[in-house]
Amino acid sequence: MSIIDDLLGGVTGVASGLWPHPAEKLHLVNGKLRPCPGTPNCVSSESAKPGEHVEPLSVKGSPDKAWELLKQVVASMGGTVCNEEAGYLWTTFVVPVFGFTDDVEFRLDASAGVIHVRSSSRLGFSDLGVNRARVEQLRAGFSSRS
Repeated sequence: MSIIDDLLGGVTGVASGLWPHPAEKLHLVNGKLRPCPGTPNCVSSESAKPGEHVEPLSVKGSPDKAWELLKQVVASMGGTVCNEEAGYLWTTFVVPVFGFTDDVEFRLDASAGVIHVRSSSRLGFSDLGVNRARVEQLRAGFSSRS
């Protein structure tokens, strides 16, 4: 299966270079994650809209340890850290075969004991539930290790 994995990795690598990149480094807006654009390819724990809302990740114990654990879970799932600032993390994930890049952002709210999450496709309208499924996979990996 190594040959097939190498082939898919090559196709994904080439295709991912074809999709748009953000015009600027992603960041918090007024201390919160950016709002979703209103398309079904974005979910956020800071959105109140039923189709967009996902629960934040629950922090058990030290917020600093939870933040480090989050980065480990992201890496174990194939995510890449693009920017990290105090209490904010921007990562990207590449969807296999098609090479679509999704932006996944996190905001630590230590006082509330949660890590807010936003996962969004850069391109298209629908993602067939990929971003919501990714957040749930992140949650499962984070919960099982904390």
